[in-house]
Amino acid sequence: MPENPARRSVRSYVLRQGRTTPSQQRALDELLPRFGISFSDFFLNMKEIFQRMAPVVLEIGSGMGETTAEIAHTNPQTDFIAIEVHGPGVGSLLKKIEFLELKNLRVIRHDAVEVLEQMIPEGTLAGIHLFFPDPWPKKRHHKRRLVQPPFAALAARKLAPGGTFHAATDWPEYATQIDEIFSSNSLFEKQMQDRKGRPVTKFERRGIGLGHPVRDLLFLRRKK
Repeated sequence: MPENPARRSVRSYVLRQGRTTPSQQRALDELLPRFGISFSDFFLNMKEIFQRMAPVVLEIGSGMGETTAEIAHTNPQTDFIAIEVHGPGVGSLLKKIEFLELKNLRVIRHDAVEVLEQMIPEGTLAGIHLFFPDPWPKKRHHKRRLVQPPFAALAARKLAPGGTFHAATDWPEYATQIDEIFSSNSLFEKQMQDRKGRPVTKFERRGIGLGHPVRDLLFLRRKK
């Protein structure tokens, strides 16, 4: 069992009071026990969860789940774990899992850093996706940004050699920060900027509409 780290005083999200529709609430009540994974302080057994051995990709912040479900649907050879804290988004994704009959996608409703630290075995992930995280644009809030040097070190521990960290953002200053942090970690090798099959997300469409440049960043976990 991994160590239980001290709780972080600064988190990269706030729980918004968004309205949960009746269908989303039904999904939370009825589908989360089927397609969800409860947070615990024990490492996950991926073979038991997915009933097979396959590459596993972790998505941090799946939002309303459109992109997550599409990626899982078009990549049946890969298993996916989506992490999201907001109830309406979790409910929406659960409905998509049921509708598409996705056997390769499961959901954890909890803080992503704690899930990585306590539930993901070392060196097991084929990929980590971080698409359009909250940029916390005000300078006094930059400490809330998820991508900091300790996060890059944590990602390096959880990714298997040859695994990839794929981030996308429409906030140029945050893109630069992500680039600098992962480039400065000797366990990562920067790859060519590439969408790598990433569908257009709702946040991306919004950013494009506002004239924001969208940037994908891809880093390979070195073998040594």
